[in-house]
Amino acid sequence: MTSAHDVSWAKAREQAAALAVALPAESVAMDQADHRVTAAAVTALVDLPTFDSSAMDGWAVCAGGPWTQTGALLAGDWAPAELQPHQAIRIATGAPVPPGTTGILRTESAVRAADGTLSGPTSIDDVRLRGEECRAEDVLAEAGVDLTPALIGLLCAAGHDTVEVVRRPRVRLVLMGDELQDAGLPRPGHVRDALGPQLPAWLDRVGAEVVDRRRLNDSRSDLVQALTDGDVDLIISTGGTASGPLDFVHAAINQVHGRFIVDRVAVRPGHPMVLADVGGVPLVALPGNPQAAVAGLLTLAFPLIDGLLGRRPRTNQQVTLAEHLNAPDDQTRMVGGVIADDGFRRSEHAGSAMLRGLAASTGYAVIPPGGAAPGESVQWLPLA
Repeated sequence: MTSAHDVSWAKAREQAAALAVALPAESVAMDQADHRVTAAAVTALVDLPTFDSSAMDGWAVCAGGPWTQTGALLAGDWAPAELQPHQAIRIATGAPVPPGTTGILRTESAVRAADGTLSGPTSIDDVRLRGEECRAEDVLAEAGVDLTPALIGLLCAAGHDTVEVVRRPRVRLVLMGDELQDAGLPRPGHVRDALGPQLPAWLDRVGAEVVDRRRLNDSRSDLVQALTDGDVDLIISTGGTASGPLDFVHAAINQVHGRFIVDRVAVRPGHPMVLADVGGVPLVALPGNPQAAVAGLLTLAFPLIDGLLGRRPRTNQQVTLAEHLNAPDDQTRMVGGVIADDGFRRSEHAGSAMLRGLAASTGYAVIPPGGAAPGESVQWLPLA
C-alpha cells in the first residue's frame, strides 16, 4: 500500500478498511454482549422450541368433543401420559402438550356442559412445534455481526451462556492545542475543548474504547512520545494536520519512520486528515475543527474500526435530497442534516469550526464532486 495525497473520499475509506487486521476473539457473558461483534458464526445448541408446547391458555384435546378434563399442565411441568380420544387437559401458554394432542381449545372459546364436559372449536395451529423456529446446529448469527438485544435473546434461548466476540479496539486519544481549555468559561484567546468529551462517545458507539487519553500542548516531542508508546490498537489525534507553524503531525510521523497511507482527502470539511501506519499501529490524525474532525471519523476512523472488528460491510444507505447542494468540481462534500418529510435537508450553522449544526444533525449526506440536485439520491451516513 503506497501513500496517496488528496485521494478521493471513497478511495480513502477503502484504504482505511484495508489497513485494518481483525483483532483476536474473547468470550463474554450474554449480558455483556450488546453492541459487540461476533468473532465466528454462532449456531443453535438445541431445537427451538425444544418441545411441542401450547401457544395459548386453554385445554389440549384429543380427537373430537365433547371432552372430559383429566388434569392440568403449567409452564415448567412435563407432559404426562398420552391423551386418549375425547380427553382434555388444562394447559397454560408455554406448557408442553402431551402426546396425542390434536388441537388446543382456547379458554375464551370453551363451552362447559352441566356434566362438566367441554366443547368448542380447536386449532392445531395453537401448538408450537418443536424445531419450527430452528434446529440444533442452524446458524443464527454469522461472523462479523453486531449483537443486538433481540439477537442476544435468541442465542440465549438456543442454549448459549457466552458468545465469542472480537476484542474491542483499544484507542489512544491524543488531543492537541495550546488554545484548548478543559473547564470553565474560556479565557481570552482560548476555546473550550469540544472534541475531548465527544470523541470517546462516538468511538464507543462503533465498538472501540478509549483506554488512554492525552492532552498535549503543541509540542512535536510530546506528539512523538504519544505515537511511540505501545499497547493500543489505534491512535486518533486531533489538530496539527495542516501546514501552520505549530502543526507537527507530518513531522512527527516522519521522525518515527511512520508510513503515510492517506495524506489529505479530497473532501470538505476534513480535507487535511491523515491516515498512517506508525510502527504497526494505525494512526488517524483528525483536523482540530469539530465538524472536520467528525467528518474524518466517518471517513477514516469508522471504516478502520469496522476492519479491526471484522464487522461485515454495512449496507450503503441512500437518501433523496430535498434541496440543491453544491460541491467543488474536484472534491466530495459532507453535509450534516436531517431526513425531513421531503428528503434530506442540511442543518444551519454548518461551518467547519461550528458545533450547533453538528448537534442538530442525524447524519451526513455525501455530495459528489460538482454537487447534486433536488430529487437525486446520494450516500447517507447516519451518525451512530
